[in-house]
Amino acid sequence: MPTFQAADGVEIYWEQWDSDSDLPPVLLHHGFIANGLANWVLPGIVDALTATGRRVITIDARGHGRSGKPHDPSLYGETRMAQDVSTLLDRLGIEQVDVAGYSMGAVVALVLATRDPRLRRLVIGGVGSAVVELGGVDTRVIPAEAFREAFHTEDPATITHPAAAGFRAFVDAVGGDRAALAAQAAALHATPLPLDTVAIPTLLIAGRDDVLATRPELLAKAIPNARLAVIDGDHLGAVRVPAFTEELVSFLNTH
Repeated sequence: MPTFQAADGVEIYWEQWDSDSDLPPVLLHHGFIANGLANWVLPGIVDALTATGRRVITIDARGHGRSGKPHDPSLYGETRMAQDVSTLLDRLGIEQVDVAGYSMGAVVALVLATRDPRLRRLVIGGVGSAVVELGGVDTRVIPAEAFREAFHTEDPATITHPAAAGFRAFVDAVGGDRAALAAQAAALHATPLPLDTVAIPTLLIAGRDDVLATRPELLAKAIPNARLAVIDGDHLGAVRVPAFTEELVSFLNTH
């Protein structure tokens, strides 16, 4: 099982599909609760990229999938996750990379784009105005107390907040570690990002019915070289809409 040890000792799982393309590899970073398999493999996005000859890398963020799952919030946050990506790129000797991130992974990708000069193109999805206004995913949709209830209650039937109930159902469906996910929820990035420094070509994909990606045009305008594509779908469904894959592959395959 391909893993590496992060700077703070957490084991990080990753996976790779090789190719012979002259374009750089594509690194895909999943959203909160998900993992590389659920976010990128099962919806067919990895297959669509490899079919065009691209080398693809997925990573399971700390606390998710097959990576280590500490329960200490100080070991979480999108900045730490971005550092994990940079560490993986170092270990693989990658000098240039395209990055796509969804939801939490979009915030990770944006943090990475402000710090790592190896990025050539960037795709972000599942986020909107909150990245500009709050510095990360839209925590206005689910209050912190509702998040705590969703992760800590033993009986999900007692969860009263509809969006929180949906997140809990997702956790249970993927067999997530609720204590680890609660630690990440307590450490979500919530400080301003220097979006004006992200000069690389960027594509923002937002589902029309995604309550976590409202007013995406505000985020697109904050990134100097960004284009917005609005597609059908809500937060959990947009990655399975064919237009999501079509937009992503077409954009990343541009020289």
